[in-house]
Amino acid sequence: MGIMGLWRFLKSFSFFSLVTGLYVLHSSIALILVNKEVPNTRGMLYPRESETREVRSLDGIWNFVRSDPANPTQGIRDKWFENDLSKIQSTIPMPVPASYNDITTDNLRDHVGTVWYDRRFFVPRSWSKDQRVWLRFGSVHYEAYVWVNGQRVVKHEMGHLPFEAEVTDVLKYGAENLITVMCDNALIQTSVPQGKITEVPNDNGMTIVQSYTFDFFNYAGIHRSVHLYTTPKTFIEEVKVNTNLKNQNSEGEVSYAVSVKGSVVNEADNDLHIQANLYDKTGLLVANATSDGKLEGELQVSDVKPWWPYLMSPDPGYLYQLEIKLLASNEELLDVYRLKVGLRTLSWDKSQFLINGKSVYFRGFGRHEDSDIRGKGLDNALMVRDFNLLKWIGANAYRTSHYPYSEESMQFADEHGIMIIDECPSVDTENFSQELLGKHKSSLEQLIHRDRNHPSVIMWSIANEPRTGNINADSYFSLVANFTRSLDKTRPITAAIAVPYTNDHAGRHLDIISFNRYNAWYSNTGRLDMVTQNVIDEAVAWNNAYKKPVIMSEYGADTLEGLHMQPAYVWSEEFQTEVFSRHFKAFDELRKKGWFIGEFVWNFADFKTAQSYTRVGGNKKGVFTRARQPKAVAHLLRKRYFALGRDLDQCSLPEDIFIYIAEWKS
Repeated sequence: MGIMGLWRFLKSFSFFSLVTGLYVLHSSIALILVNKEVPNTRGMLYPRESETREVRSLDGIWNFVRSDPANPTQGIRDKWFENDLSKIQSTIPMPVPASYNDITTDNLRDHVGTVWYDRRFFVPRSWSKDQRVWLRFGSVHYEAYVWVNGQRVVKHEMGHLPFEAEVTDVLKYGAENLITVMCDNALIQTSVPQGKITEVPNDNGMTIVQSYTFDFFNYAGIHRSVHLYTTPKTFIEEVKVNTNLKNQNSEGEVSYAVSVKGSVVNEADNDLHIQANLYDKTGLLVANATSDGKLEGELQVSDVKPWWPYLMSPDPGYLYQLEIKLLASNEELLDVYRLKVGLRTLSWDKSQFLINGKSVYFRGFGRHEDSDIRGKGLDNALMVRDFNLLKWIGANAYRTSHYPYSEESMQFADEHGIMIIDECPSVDTENFSQELLGKHKSSLEQLIHRDRNHPSVIMWSIANEPRTGNINADSYFSLVANFTRSLDKTRPITAAIAVPYTNDHAGRHLDIISFNRYNAWYSNTGRLDMVTQNVIDEAVAWNNAYKKPVIMSEYGADTLEGLHMQPAYVWSEEFQTEVFSRHFKAFDELRKKGWFIGEFVWNFADFKTAQSYTRVGGNKKGVFTRARQPKAVAHLLRKRYFALGRDLDQCSLPEDIFIYIAEWKS
């Protein structure tokens, strides 16, 4: 059942009783799941200008209307998309990109259902000549319907991922155009992530309530940039890149495969060919090749500069520029597309993960795209600040918990040598079903299609804290993991698991085991003497169970900045510091065993959650505040991460990491 269908269903039946019934059904019998195919994403290259392409941003202030929660489909029935919203309803200004929830001073924050955006824009007359025009959204959460000049051009379900449509034939050239977007934030048991919709009584009768089990706020809206861009009639639709190093990392290989779409393309046409040029950071051409009609080939690079993670090399994140030129049989230039490429190789076995043949120890964070006012909206200033803090603290990795992050942040990670465990939006996955499986697989297909060329992406995470104690998790995650491998065999697969290892049915399908546990916080609250050995015992148990590398993907404690208590007490900065220190001791013991490969703090920064008596303004487990200022524990963590970098990767220590205390006399 689609989300719009759900609203009609709610009027005639209690959704809560349906969900409850499904839960009982799924818990009592084994599901029979069918491995059905999911649609393949086409195109979706990040918009970049070139000799043959133009890009225009539609970011800015749009007009905004919220639907009546009790009548969310009114705008569809009344065809609000045929004219300006301001001629139908009273509108308010709304920034794009941004979540809409925290912009106003009324109850828009907790709105459930549909909202509408529109704006007008001009298209130059020059764009009508021998080219195509595309409309691309970086992300709309959760479901989007888009109209241009009253014609629906695209529908997309799944937040945090891009979608686009060709709009060549619906635009007015040299004239004003109208774009209208309907966004629906409702989450149900077959959406990714999942949620529940219920009707409950309130002081005015009945109201619709959205609930979910995941511990971050369900921000909604047009979260990332909106672009118009042009391509030639016959154009480069896709570029897939793989890299490899050989001869002790002295030589590199770039394999490329190009897909072309256009009026002169057909199966028997072998006249099109590719000229591929690879340039180093200085703009020097280091390799080139011309493909045949298969539009694929290899570039050989001598004296290669490998892509290394931060602190594993004096020059981390080294990127080449790959230039792809599409040429006709008469050498006419049809299209040009350029992208950054990092040359590196990944490998893993039952005890370690290696990059360029060197063993990696991950030291990083779980994070959120979250900030005051803007919510999950793309914020370039915040992104740059976050990467400055990641490097200041000595981290070499983070997980995109619990959804794909912006394409701009992925590009930044490439440039700065930050390794990414790339996670799909499946969080707290439960009530497994055939429909949910299809959407889960689709989210991974879209994610991998988008991020497959990023050297920073070193692992795929197929879920966070799924209910893998359910017997149906075995067959469900077998299908999800095998599907992921069918899309990309060059990276390992993990999932952040929270159930005890004795109950887990998913780990057998993973390449690397990641587990989340909050000793002295959710377990044995306040007991600092029950941290170190518990962490060691559980990590050992996971390794004994599956004989695979192990990462602790979440640990931490909520901390109110400025709260100090001695002796350490929960919520104080002293307590957070002690919790970290006890984990550090466990990690150092585990590192000696050879199969423990990483530690990830939860969380990088404080973030907003749904309202709860257990949350004071949100989740406070951040090492940094929501305003990106360090808590006391940040300085301790910085010392550890750089000490690990010095010992494992021979990096130099920052001059300011240890401040002067006293002159010691023997």
